[in-house]
Amino acid sequence: MKLEAKVFFNEDYVGTLSKVDGEYYFQYDDEYLQTDFPSISLSFPKQKEAFKSNVLFPFFFGLLSEGENKELQCRRLKIDENNFFSLLLKTASEDTIGAVRVVENEN
Repeated sequence: MKLEAKVFFNEDYVGTLSKVDGEYYFQYDDEYLQTDFPSISLSFPKQKEAFKSNVLFPFFFGLLSEGENKELQCRRLKIDENNFFSLLLKTASEDTIGAVRVVENEN
């Protein structure tokens, strides 16, 4: 099963975050790589190759709420508290702490 989201830095489309068969991938968009815009994080320097991880990347995990806020969100959205990717897709599309937003792909 593949879940996918678009990643934005301010209003600029940066790339794609996906979860495929339990593995996570982040890949910059080719057009974004051609710009002088910065990478979204020191842990994601601009490169053509996809980043891969067995766990949700710490950078994206850091966009999630913690503690009581996380519990309330999970209860309200009916999401398992350990399903970090789904929680990210449902809560990081707007009004995030930093300039990065994660918007669920409607495929």
